[in-house]
Amino acid sequence: MAARSFVTIGLVGPDRSGAIAAVTQQLFRLGANIESLEEQVARGKFRMTLLASWAGPKLDERRIRAELEALAQHLRMKLTLRLADASRSRRRLAILVSKETHAAESILRAWKSRRLGAEPVLLAGNHPQLRSLARRFQLPFAHIDYRDRQKAEASLQSHLEKAAVDLVVLARFMKILSPDFVWHWKNRILNIHPSLLPAFPGASAYRQAYDKGVKIVGVTAHFVTPDLDQGPILCQDALRLRPNEPLPSIIARGQKLEAACLLRALKLCLSRQLDIHWGRVHGV
Repeated sequence: MAARSFVTIGLVGPDRSGAIAAVTQQLFRLGANIESLEEQVARGKFRMTLLASWAGPKLDERRIRAELEALAQHLRMKLTLRLADASRSRRRLAILVSKETHAAESILRAWKSRRLGAEPVLLAGNHPQLRSLARRFQLPFAHIDYRDRQKAEASLQSHLEKAAVDLVVLARFMKILSPDFVWHWKNRILNIHPSLLPAFPGASAYRQAYDKGVKIVGVTAHFVTPDLDQGPILCQDALRLRPNEPLPSIIARGQKLEAACLLRALKLCLSRQLDIHWGRVHGV
């Protein structure tokens, strides 16, 4: 089979009649084949992600980017464009953190011990505390000030694009990403949640489970979607609670489970072709 070059295109902006036709026709003029397309219109906002391919291992990225950016500007939409570099054997990771280190450290230790088929290229956090973790693993650190989410996500998007990131891992990143941001990274953001979803979504999941008196708690690694903690599930783990076990002990044991489950889910993403259909992950 002849080699092909792949580009992922994201568009977000005000809903306009003919937007999909305008993009697909422009891609046709550029010689592209459309591999997949998904779009959504909600509350007057248009969101689309599209995978296009070109015959041959080389393509005119500068021309493609310039023409699509001009079209996006005409449509008053935000464009993201990511070229899949066939020469890269290892996908590039961004790890997003807040204050807890256990999940991020699990990934970084696996990387340093050559047990991870990917290359972390950026550690970003909404607090500056984990700059020392980035320094320890010799990674660049981006402090993203989240007092204004729109500005924060614009800054984060810029860092991700400059680092040519392929996959974003939320390693206990305690901020909710906007639907617009998520659509630009559809099926490319992996999260770990400290419950057996769909039970106990949202904040303080261990506290929710403790207050309900459940006998088993767990963790869930899933892809991020615009719906909070509702994305397709990659893997889950559980532990049985001890009689009268205090909440701090539950949290400590749960964090070990989080780190292991997130790492396993990441390896699944990296090691095989996963099919996401009707909200479920197949091939796991």
